[in-house]
Amino acid sequence: MLIIKRKYISLVFFALLGLVYFTTISNLDINPFFRSQIALMPTQFAVIIYLTYLRWSRKESPESKNRSVGV
Repeated sequence: MLIIKRKYISLVFFALLGLVYFTTISNLDINPFFRSQIALMPTQFAVIIYLTYLRWSRKESPESKNRSVGV
């Protein structure tokens, strides 16, 4: 039950954070092209961090070492 609460609290927190972020971006008085680019930057950073994590975790896992040996 505690895990469900933590997931729910995290979901609500990130939803509010996203709402505040996009509200702030939409109120900026800048070129619409740059506004759209700034709005997508957190998503791009999250994807880069996620893919980097996957690559590092794949290199460090013992199964990947066994595959290279031929076992």
